[in-house]
This record gives sequence, structure tokens and C-alpha cells, in this order.
Amino acid sequence: MKLAMPYEHGKVNQHFGRSREFIVVDVEDGTIKDEKIVSADKLQHNHEGLAGLMRSENVDVVITGGIGGKALIALEESGLKVISGASGSIEEVVSSFVRGELDASKVAACCNHHGEHGDGCHHD
Repeated sequence: MKLAMPYEHGKVNQHFGRSREFIVVDVEDGTIKDEKIVSADKLQHNHEGLAGLMRSENVDVVITGGIGGKALIALEESGLKVISGASGSIEEVVSSFVRGELDASKVAACCNHHGEHGDGCHHD
């Protein structure tokens, strides 16, 4: 299974759409078998472009901290499973995922970098 996470200094970047890099991790039998850093520098806030990047890397699940509603929709419409609310080092987050501690059913679109949008969270 391939996981992708917005990447910044060894940790999950808390803002999906502003990430300049993503780490794509291949997990087999509960351990990281391979990982690579993918540049998204020219795709920042390009929701469909970021979804396309994830598809081109054969990603199954996107794990992120915060994510805006449009990015969430673009990923889900591309057939990707999305888990939000993650934080910490890549290794910690992957371990949490493998142990089943990350809950995809509680995905909420949250984007707090635009003060004019209030809290930016949309909950169903």
C-alpha cells in the first residue's frame, strides 16, 4: 500500500495545499519498504494537480494534517482515501496508520491560514 503525506522537515506538514514536497511511502507487512520525496512546488493550491500527482505515484491513501474543502474533494473524486488530523514525524504517523489508529471516517476539511474565512472548518 502506498501512502502520501505533505512533508516538511521530516514531519507531516499541517497544510496540504501549501506543501512543496510530499513523501510517498510504500508499506508492506506493517513496515516501510520504500520512500521517496516528490516535489509539488509548482502545484501549490492546484487541487486537481495535487490529486493528479498522487494518482501518478499510485498512492492509495493521503494522510495530512489540515486540508481545505476543495483539495479534499479533488482527492476523493480521484478515488483516494484521505485521512486528516495527523501530526508528528513520518515514522510516527505511518506506525499509527499501520496500527489502525488513524480514523478516515472523521475527515474534516480545515484550512486555517486564511483569516478572512473564519475558522475554515467544515464538518458534516
